[in-house]
Amino acid sequence: MTTDTPTTALTALPALPPLLARGALLSPLKRPRPDAAFPRTRLTVPGLRVDPSRTAAYERVCGFPAGTDTLPPAYPHVLGFPLAMRLMSDRAFPLPLLGLVHTTIDLTRRAPLPADGTYDLAVRIDALHPHRRGTEAVVVTELRAGDALVWDSRSTYLARHRTRAQRPSPDAPREEEAPLPAQAEWRLPGDLGRRYGAASGDRNPIHLHPLTARLFGFPRAIAHGMWTVARCLAAHGTPDAVTVRAAFRAPVLLPGTVTYGAAGGRFELRGGDGRRLHLSGEVTPYPAA
Repeated sequence: MTTDTPTTALTALPALPPLLARGALLSPLKRPRPDAAFPRTRLTVPGLRVDPSRTAAYERVCGFPAGTDTLPPAYPHVLGFPLAMRLMSDRAFPLPLLGLVHTTIDLTRRAPLPADGTYDLAVRIDALHPHRRGTEAVVVTELRAGDALVWDSRSTYLARHRTRAQRPSPDAPREEEAPLPAQAEWRLPGDLGRRYGAASGDRNPIHLHPLTARLFGFPRAIAHGMWTVARCLAAHGTPDAVTVRAAFRAPVLLPGTVTYGAAGGRFELRGGDGRRLHLSGEVTPYPAA
């Protein structure tokens, strides 16, 4: 980010439903390409305090212990998501919001985040990159306590479209990888998307109901990718200062059964039969030894 990046300060987090509706209406007008212009504004919400009831609902649906006095490792993504949606639903954003797929997230928590703390939240679109299946947008989210950067993430979102490039992608599924040792089998209910949507605010229709998911080519509703990351981190555990890297490989249909595997700081979710890889990731202490 350059020092002349324009900044817009908001007094509160924007409501997600109008942003999703605006993005859906504008999607048919978008012409995605990696060299397109995109909004350079950095959106901020200073003096943000977390709603404890929403945090508790998030902890319940993701499997974190209740009543802890620190925020779960991926929760700041939930806080920043409305700002990201405001940027990506803007008329000037060149990728269609409908069909946009979250492909990876790298996040770093530099210290424990007190649940009753006051934070400055900032989100910006950092870049557009060519992908063998289309164009990816890189979204950066930062959380500060005073002058200290305490949490940040880089997420990539893919808009699929025709492209001449057919280069291998680092997030392409690698089904030949041997499964990690199975630690648990989780049966996911059909209303999981609605429950996580209520806790996170992300009520994308592909997660809510089979009928709305079919409009986007899915036979049933699919689990939120960030729920799969959070659920794995709840099972795996994380140090106070941690870096997490995760790649979303294939959608998880609801209802369904998945197998959680972990070993040596790595984690994954596979289909109940252990074959199809849905999510892969890694937890490392920060700073790395």
